[in-house]
Amino acid sequence: MLTERQEQVMRSVLDHEGAKRTHVVVSLSGAHAYGFPSPDSDLDLKAVHLDATRALLGLKPANTTADRLEVIDGVEIDYTSNELGHVLAGILGGNGNYLERVLGQLQPVKSAWLAPLQRLVQANLSQRLHRHYRGFATSQLAEWQKSGFGSAKKLLYVLRTTLTGAHALKTGEVHTDVTALLGLYGFEAAVELVEQKKRGELAALPAEMAERWRERVTRAFTLLDEALATSTLPAEPRAEEALEAWLVEVRLAAV
Repeated sequence: MLTERQEQVMRSVLDHEGAKRTHVVVSLSGAHAYGFPSPDSDLDLKAVHLDATRALLGLKPANTTADRLEVIDGVEIDYTSNELGHVLAGILGGNGNYLERVLGQLQPVKSAWLAPLQRLVQANLSQRLHRHYRGFATSQLAEWQKSGFGSAKKLLYVLRTTLTGAHALKTGEVHTDVTALLGLYGFEAAVELVEQKKRGELAALPAEMAERWRERVTRAFTLLDEALATSTLPAEPRAEEALEAWLVEVRLAAV
């Protein structure tokens, strides 16, 4: 999926950032995880790290977020890491961005903590995630409209977000690759959008194609709402105490 140069740059960045903080997991997100990378797609690295327990207990509050955005050897890197406790609170609230970091399919860095964490996060999936995915998809739809309905990327983000959310609500599985979901939910025709996007980050849709999808895209929101109505997930997280106990255990072990 990555070129040799992209792989080298990614590993160099992760080694550098990993020396600054203890990664629980680093997930490759963005177009690569969503199934429609183009040659000029950036490397969207989203991480979860564990702060030293002493830093959390001291007078000065620890910085829960680290960001890095730069171009290295022609490869754009967009790195963000959030502290474990902050991430878990977000996951309990249904934050899909954090869910995808922990349960995603592309993870270049995995710690020994990840497997037990994944089991606990899976046990805490709830219908709360509907709000996140619908809100994110709605904002992306607005961005597509701002582009004059011409951006293939923005339209695919709408489909990716709605279908990931619907699939999670129906099955309990968090799957970010939209190309694996299109056929499951009757959006086979969107392959044309994927092919268009793979030509470049700024690839534009032909006017006729954009017009077709202005009518079709609303069905994705209907599907997401229907998935909530028939969801197999509980309304609220069911294993919050177990997740908190695990977090405390990890922090105590890190003293």
